[in-house]
Amino acid sequence: MTEPAAAPAAAPVRFTVALDGPAAAGKGTIARALAERFGFVHLDTGLLYRATGMKARLAAGEGFDESDAAYAARSLTALDLKAEGLRSGAAGEAASKVAAIPAVRAALLDFQRDFARRPGGAVLDGRDIGTVICPAAEAKLYVTADDATRAARRHAELTGKGEDVTFDQVLDDLRRRDARDAARDQAPMRAAVDALLLDTTDLSIDAAIAKAVELVAGRLPRA
Repeated sequence: MTEPAAAPAAAPVRFTVALDGPAAAGKGTIARALAERFGFVHLDTGLLYRATGMKARLAAGEGFDESDAAYAARSLTALDLKAEGLRSGAAGEAASKVAAIPAVRAALLDFQRDFARRPGGAVLDGRDIGTVICPAAEAKLYVTADDATRAARRHAELTGKGEDVTFDQVLDDLRRRDARDAARDQAPMRAAVDALLLDTTDLSIDAAIAKAVELVAGRLPRA
């Protein structure tokens, strides 16, 4: 008697969630919560640019140029992503500078795209995920909040870490960074045309996460 052929293995699930938006809108917190809720892996793409910026700054000083930044991006290692100070204001400023350099973006592009399509599902947050990195992502969210709310959140975060910075300084830094990110020629920060808007201005962390879970769940394939 011939044994029946074994059923083919199920194809690995590939589902990408792309979160974009300005700094301190809550997208990192939401991205981590989504990854945990759905069992996906998470990549904070901003960390790649922070690490690149700080690596270039460490090697060449405050006045690092495009070639310094490009070399830092090409030579980025997992160890660089664990360096101290990557969540500091200085790292955020350095990230915004290197993110405008085409050679840096090109060096980090394949890594992000490969990560996004790994089996099991992935959540990526940044500023150009839904528009450039993963334009075919199954779920796209644009997470935002008004300037004052974002500045208050970032000010609390930085002062909680011991940084001596005023609210007005943080607000000014955020606005300058927003303007630079939105105006750059390469992958400007903007919402994808098919992204779902999530404004967290008046939402608690729990409420924002719950809304994001609802939006992503609505894009999951039905059994």
